[in-house]
Order: sequence, then C-alpha cells, then structure tokens
Amino acid sequence: MRRRLLLRSCVLVLLVGAGAACSESDPEAQTPGLAARGTTMTTAKPARQNLDNRVSLTGRVTMNPVFGVVAPVAGQIRYRDVDPPQSTPTRATRVASVWAKGKSHRVDVPAGAVFAGRLVDDRSNVTAGMPVVSAKRIGYGLVAEIDGAQAYQISDSLATVQAQIKNGPGPFACKVLGTIAALPAGTIPDPPAPEPSTDPSAGPGARPVVPVGPPPDPGRPVEPSEPTGMRLVCTAPSNVKLINGATATLQVVTARAKNALVLPVEAVAGGQGSGKVDVVGPDGNRETRDVVLGLSDGKVVQIKSGLTGDETVAVPGPNLPPAKPAPGQPGGPADPMGGK
Repeated sequence: MRRRLLLRSCVLVLLVGAGAACSESDPEAQTPGLAARGTTMTTAKPARQNLDNRVSLTGRVTMNPVFGVVAPVAGQIRYRDVDPPQSTPTRATRVASVWAKGKSHRVDVPAGAVFAGRLVDDRSNVTAGMPVVSAKRIGYGLVAEIDGAQAYQISDSLATVQAQIKNGPGPFACKVLGTIAALPAGTIPDPPAPEPSTDPSAGPGARPVVPVGPPPDPGRPVEPSEPTGMRLVCTAPSNVKLINGATATLQVVTARAKNALVLPVEAVAGGQGSGKVDVVGPDGNRETRDVVLGLSDGKVVQIKSGLTGDETVAVPGPNLPPAKPAPGQPGGPADPMGGK
C-alpha cells in the first residue's frame, strides 16, 4: 500500500514539473491596450492654397430699392438743384460736389437710378465714405438686410457678390449699388422762388411783375426717400429674370489671399487673429507655438506667421486653459465686498 502511494506521488510531481517547464517556455500572452495619454494619433502638414473669406446673406428681389451714395472725400458738400427726370436716366446724374483744398469732387447718382433726397444739410462738413445722397434704382434689385456684426465684416469688400434666386436663376454676379450704411430720411428742397421781372413796355416807375404759381414741372415729381436700415443693394445682369418678392441668397467675398499657408481648423486653437498649434517633433513630443491667423473658409485657416510650412502639426490642436472664474462665482476668489 505504501509503495502504491509513493508511486502516485512521484507521477504527480513529474506531471507538475512538466507543466511548469512547458509554461515557462511559452511566450507571455499579449492583450490589446490604450495608447498612453497625450500620444499624437493624427497629424497634418501645412499646405498652400488660394483662400476666400465669404459671408452669406438672405435677400429678396425688390422693386425700386433705395440706396445711399457716399462722399468721395472729406470736405464741404454743396448740393445742386436736380430737376425730376422725364425718363429713366441712361447716364450718371451729378447731384452735388464735395469741396476739399480748393478742388471740387463730383457726387453722382449712377445711370438707371434717380435722385431721392439729401441726407445732410447743404454746405455741411462731411467725411469720406459718409452717405450724403439717397437714390432710387428704377426697376428690380436684390436687397439683403444686414446686422451690425456683418456690417463690419463686409464694409470694405462690396465689389464681389454672387447671388442665387431660390428655385430660380443663379448663381450670377450681382453689381453692388452704393453703401451698406443705414440712411436717414431724404429731403428734397422746394424749387427756388421765381425772380420778379419788369414789363419792358411799362414806364420807368412800373412795379415788378411777379409770376403767379410755381414754375411748370419739367417731369414727374420725386418723393423723398424714407429712412432705411443697413442693407446691401445689388443688381442682376439684364438677362436674368427676376420676380418681385422672390427669396435670394447673396454671398459676399470679404477678403482674398493667394498662395496662403493653411492648416485644418481642427489643428488650431484660438481665433480673432491669434492662436496656438502643437508642433510634433521627430521623437513624437509636442511643442505648443503661437501663430498669427488670417482668413478662414470654415475648413482651413490661414497661418500668417509662426510656422515655416515644414512642420508636422498635431490634430486636434492644443487645449487652451479654461478661463478663471470671476469673483463671486463658484471656484472663484472671494468677493472683495464681502460676498462669497
């Protein structure tokens, strides 16, 4: 009996030893894991391309829209008496002059439009770009109302506008008229009173003869313009069919940059002209750099300075530190006036 137990024990020891030997020779099993925190998974290289900055506006086809004509220079404005036209003008109409340093600078209402009112008093001092005359486009135009934020985006970039009529023609180039500034109500002065004349057949002591009633109207009367908000007014090419009241989209190109150095917007933190990017070195380490930002089309952003173009940049960009809470807010410093 003892021999049998001893034999079984030896066999068990041999089996355990063999299993241990086999397990030591097998390689350790590998399990998938997560990359270390901060490891850069995606990168991008700066590229060069032409870039446009665009602003989209909602507009409408409008009959006889009113727009403003601005002073070409700073100086004193002197208005001219403008007779109502008998038909739609085919040439520009001179309505005022701005005098500066002894020189006269014309203020014209463009062809296809009529004078609709004076916006400042005669012989007032005006600044360059200030609306001084309102005009009325005869026919169809496209009008888009503008808010204050959009006004500063497009105030200096009204030369390039594309329009698309909803369910209609387009896109087509839309020629901008006047300024986007809000206009006060226009005024049209009464015609000057006729000067008295003397009947040549009367004697030396005859009284002057004063004509009765106003002078004959050479054309249709012009109603002064009503005040307007900030708006963009443009006209379509003559071959584009317009329907009054139709909805349109106007796209304004506010700025252009040729051969600009750009990065995906996801790679850049910040905005309003300044930002930060993470440059990835050959060893995989990140270095945060300050960059100067330019135009953006929503997909890429222009890098005006801070990079040479040979770097590799991490995507997404760096996380900016959160703003510190103001006094009195949770987590902020104590209120100096005694609040919490």
